[in-house]
Amino acid sequence: MFTHSTKVRVRYGETDQMGYVYYGNYAEYYEVARVEMLRSLGMDYASMESSGVMMPVLELNCKYIKPALYDQEITIKTTIHDLPGVRIYFVYELFNEAGELINIGKTTLVFVDMAKNKPCSPPEDFMEKLKVFFN
Repeated sequence: MFTHSTKVRVRYGETDQMGYVYYGNYAEYYEVARVEMLRSLGMDYASMESSGVMMPVLELNCKYIKPALYDQEITIKTTIHDLPGVRIYFVYELFNEAGELINIGKTTLVFVDMAKNKPCSPPEDFMEKLKVFFN
């Protein structure tokens, strides 16, 4: 299992009239968390794409428990429970400054060979970096 945490501060433009984070912005928070998780492994989307592999989102699930509010610092805990194959599954837990769980999300991404536009195995360098967490 591999887990990584990152923080985001809620900006005013991300909130609705009630001062709550607009529901659609949670998908962007998940993306920030994925990018930072990859970066922590020494990887990034740009290098993966330059090697010919992209990772589009196949599925997104989001459960709202409590609202995130303007100017709160949100901690996003991202977990990969299993080594990926053609698909990779991310689980997100968002916590407010009081440490309360406010949101749970899941995304499924698929590795795609950009030249063939077909699903493919994850890049070897990515798998090598991830395998150490699954012994």
